[in-house]
Amino acid sequence: MRKVIVGTRQSALALTQTGQVIDQLKQAAEKHGIACEFEIKKIVTKGDRILDVTLSKVGGKGLFVKEIEQALLDGEIDMAVHSMKDMPWERQEGLVIGATPERQDPRDCIVTRGGVKLAELPPGAKLGTSSLRRAAQMKAYRPDLTIESIRGNIDSRLRKLETEGFDAIMLAAAGLHRMGWSDRITEYVPADICVPAVAQGALGIECREGDAFMIDLLGKIDHIPTALAVRVERQFLGRLNGGCQIPLGAYAVVRGSERAPDGSPLLEATGFVGSPDGGERLLEYGQGSDPERLGDALAEKLLEQGAERILAQLRG
Repeated sequence: MRKVIVGTRQSALALTQTGQVIDQLKQAAEKHGIACEFEIKKIVTKGDRILDVTLSKVGGKGLFVKEIEQALLDGEIDMAVHSMKDMPWERQEGLVIGATPERQDPRDCIVTRGGVKLAELPPGAKLGTSSLRRAAQMKAYRPDLTIESIRGNIDSRLRKLETEGFDAIMLAAAGLHRMGWSDRITEYVPADICVPAVAQGALGIECREGDAFMIDLLGKIDHIPTALAVRVERQFLGRLNGGCQIPLGAYAVVRGSERAPDGSPLLEATGFVGSPDGGERLLEYGQGSDPERLGDALAEKLLEQGAERILAQLRG
């Protein structure tokens, strides 16, 4: 019997979603007669240790995966469960994404004191978020709100709503769903108001590229529509050379049973780039059957609108 060591961050959300992935793998292994058992190894990342500044100032979301990927390369673990939106565009040589399980809700949501809706928050209300993308879009939608940075794991941010004077906080809905805390959600924020982060709500299960056993096992829980959508979004990210330091987002879906002329699933996608102050919010839409081509096309349309000027200013 193969023992599979699973690496993960040690936050409550990371451990919960890792447990859910392991449950899926156990079911797949049993169905296909594969003998294996699982053990979780908790890994503290640099992103978990630095909580007093925004991600954009300490190197972006790659800080949540580097130590875990090193453990994979060193053979200390056999697979890793990541929130796919934490994965940088540049892939680590020697590692592969073996599975992208079915996506959870990709939208952002708000949790407020007293259940006040987003549109009903009074002028000057204090909204907490750790994301430049969310902050930029909320400044465009509600420029009268006070947007302040809030870091920490999902549970600590919910506590800060009550203890640090916030009127509302903005989170990924997927995390609350996975934790069983959907009842805490005051309101979902439509994607036309706040375009989600690239791959928000999706998980990426990583392993070594030469580990045939793990690649075979992980392939059994890969969800093709999710994988296709995430490929569009990540290609968009890569084409714009984006990261936490830049307010951008993308969201793609497979359009039901519709097919392109060549029989491939038809995808539609939305892309966003904006200025941190909310003064500029560029949106583009597109559809196609080739994920990488669609991601590139969406990015090119935004560059034609003036996204390069915004990006150059931010990188400068």
